[in-house]
Amino acid sequence: MNERFIKHATFVVERTYAASPERVYQAWSDPIAKSKWFSKPDIFDFQVGGREYSSGGPPEGPIFTFNASYQELVPEQRIVYTYTLDSNGTRISVSITSVELIKVEGGTKLIFTEQGSYFDGHDTPEEREHGTNIMLDTLGKVLDEEE
Repeated sequence: MNERFIKHATFVVERTYAASPERVYQAWSDPIAKSKWFSKPDIFDFQVGGREYSSGGPPEGPIFTFNASYQELVPEQRIVYTYTLDSNGTRISVSITSVELIKVEGGTKLIFTEQGSYFDGHDTPEEREHGTNIMLDTLGKVLDEEE
C-alpha cells in the first residue's frame, strides 16, 4: 500500500499588468477571454456559489480536471475560489485561491495567493507555483496583445 500524506503550503505570485483592473477582471470573468490564457471551461458560472469546470490535457499526457467554486467576487478588486485538481481521476490537491487586483499607476497589480493541500506526492507546491507563474505570464501576454 502506498503511503498517504498531505503537504500543506501557501505561495504568493505577483504581477503588474499595463491594463486597468476592469480589463484584468474581465479576463477572469468572461469565459471567452479566460479561455485565451486558461483551459477552455466546460462549465463557467462566474458568480458567488457558481462553478467552473474543465477537463483535458495534452494528447499523450494525463487528463487534468479542474473543479472550482467561487466564494467571493468583488468586481475589479477580488476573486476568491476553492478548487480541486485531479489527474487521470486521482485527486492530487485541494486549494483556496485569492486574486487581488490593485489599481496602480499605468495598470494593475495582481496578487495571487494559493493555500493548498497536496496529496500523496502526486503534485507539489513547487510544481503548482511554477505552473501559476506560466499561467500569469500567459495572461500578461494576452492583455498586452489586446491593448
